Amino acid sequence: MIDIRSLNKAFGDTVVLDGLSLNIPENKITVIIGPSGTGKSVMLKHILGLVQPDSGEIYINGRDIISIKAGELDMIRKGMGVCFQDAALFDSMTVGENVGFPLKVHTRFDKTRIAREVSTLLKEVGLSGIESRMPSQLSGGMKKRVGMARALAMNPGILLFDEPTTGLDPIMSTAINMLIRKVQKKTMATCLVISHDIQGAFDVADYMAMIYKGKIVLKGSPDTFRESKDPLVRQFISGGLDGPINSMS
Repeated sequence: MIDIRSLNKAFGDTVVLDGLSLNIPENKITVIIGPSGTGKSVMLKHILGLVQPDSGEIYINGRDIISIKAGELDMIRKGMGVCFQDAALFDSMTVGENVGFPLKVHTRFDKTRIAREVSTLLKEVGLSGIESRMPSQLSGGMKKRVGMARALAMNPGILLFDEPTTGLDPIMSTAINMLIRKVQKKTMATCLVISHDIQGAFDVADYMAMIYKGKIVLKGSPDTFRESKDPLVRQFISGGLDGPINSMS
């Protein structure tokens, strides 16, 4: 579904992605972990076509999105749902308007059909009946779930999650991770999750990869990571200060 080949990106003298290659399995949940500032979010922006690499290729459904025209890229993006770290809701719109926005822009559904779809989407994420609320009236966890409902609006084949549990308490983090698993099982979407939540990664992932200094240092099943003797992986999983990762970077 998503195949990243030898991706390189630098901002000035700072190398962010250094020959990064990764194949993201279809119809599975892949979780990308790694310290802050190692290229996880930059990789995600490349997949969305928001950033152009210095070199390398990204294939989505067999199409190299680096070389295609803008109109073709827009069509591929319509098959993606994105859940941003801060939910990225429109503050001036109600919850219902936020969730229905992709349907309003990309379909010819009338208002009644959109309202029906929005109701179904909100029910899917456990938030029935809050269409008239404003984002300012929602808790952090509710905003995340509204963002997920909006991401599901176009029934995407690919779902991208950028730090879905950041800023949430452990109970809500577990609930969001369970929701990601539930949604993936129902839709069979290819999911990519960027996360610092190690326990959540183990709970939700079918497949994992760790990025450090712009490179993939380990990839495989959650058990591969649990059993790894690599000092980088062990330090990141344990959260220890002693090890090769600079804790102040």
